[in-house]
Amino acid sequence: MIDAPSLPLRAGVGFKPEHFAAIDAARQPVGFFEIHAENYMGAGGPPHAMLKRLREDYALSIHGVGLSIGSMQALDRNHLARLKSLCDRYEPRSFSEHLAWSSHDNVFLNDLLPLPYTQATLTRVVEHVDEVQSFLGRRMLLENPSTYLIFEESTMAEVDFLREVARRAGCGLLLDVNNVFVSATNHRLEARDYLASFPLNRVGEIHLSGHAATTDETGATLLIDAHDSPVADPVWALYEEVIERIGRVASLVEWDNDVPDWPVFRLEAEAAETVLDRASRKAAA
Repeated sequence: MIDAPSLPLRAGVGFKPEHFAAIDAARQPVGFFEIHAENYMGAGGPPHAMLKRLREDYALSIHGVGLSIGSMQALDRNHLARLKSLCDRYEPRSFSEHLAWSSHDNVFLNDLLPLPYTQATLTRVVEHVDEVQSFLGRRMLLENPSTYLIFEESTMAEVDFLREVARRAGCGLLLDVNNVFVSATNHRLEARDYLASFPLNRVGEIHLSGHAATTDETGATLLIDAHDSPVADPVWALYEEVIERIGRVASLVEWDNDVPDWPVFRLEAEAAETVLDRASRKAAA
């Protein structure tokens, strides 16, 4: 298995092609860029030309959204082959995927759907993570999901499920702090309790993003992991508490919908860098 260099312990951003000209015009104050793997599975063209240029100056992280790690069905070997080709081509410092499923039979649902936390799904997810890591020849990170329901059949907490997957499969974890806040709010739980139990020693990357607020059929607040706005203040606060506990971690700001101009997006990365500097100093004190 490839022992790739880790991501810089700095703030990064999700790469958007509309930002390429501004990014390429001058060195940017970010530690790395992250791409969604499925956007770069073609053979060439402008997407790869931009990515090749970006890779010359910055560390790269690849984030998958289509492997369907949580599915009870077999992984798509053609998808895996395209993913391996992409990783071999660009040699990312990190590869990550979601604890979710997104396909059934030959239908791709274009969503990251939750799964029950049972011994059966645990066994299957571990098998899938093992398969991905063996096929790619590299260690992966598994991301905690944002959820809008809890399965009655679940027999373990999400943090315990993730801890056991990481232990059995030897993978790392990607801690999405916004997902923690979204899920905790939706389920009337305490985000800090979740983070207090999370296996932070396994975290290789952190994600931050914005969310949208609506209401459910009872009139209660429902948060949506929309990635369409700046990081919310409560998420920044949770993030700073995590960094104070564990020190600097590669931290990505995501903004995938209603994407702003590059200077606005860059300011979010600079805000994350400020938190990293401030909180890591406290952790070292």
